[in-house]
Amino acid sequence: QVQLIESGGGLVQAGGSLRLSCAASERTFSIYDMGWFRQAPGKDREFVAVISWSGDDTYYADSVKGRFTVSRDNAKNILYLEMHTLRPEDTAVYYCAADLEIRHFTAAAYEIHYWGQGTQVTVSS
Repeated sequence: QVQLIESGGGLVQAGGSLRLSCAASERTFSIYDMGWFRQAPGKDREFVAVISWSGDDTYYADSVKGRFTVSRDNAKNILYLEMHTLRPEDTAVYYCAADLEIRHFTAAAYEIHYWGQGTQVTVSS
């Protein structure tokens, strides 16, 4: 069982930056593909970014490409999401996720095995 705990959310003005972290309890963290989703009020959960277990491959939603960067530190069991040039439409609860199939992040989120509890990001205009 992998436990994921997000942190780093908060309130920021448009154009600002935040860094989210996701700490994993599992010592085999490095075998999982890891990613981020978000859910805004009244909307479905949507894919944001994913990074392969090795860190060699990353994929982003078009809406965040060029502004967000996903990375991981396998030695510390931590996943990061650097967010820059934030917009009010980035306001959402951000969730960390872990799975053994990277394709699940972009094509079958319902198959993802492990989720964090979420951290709120609010971007004011």
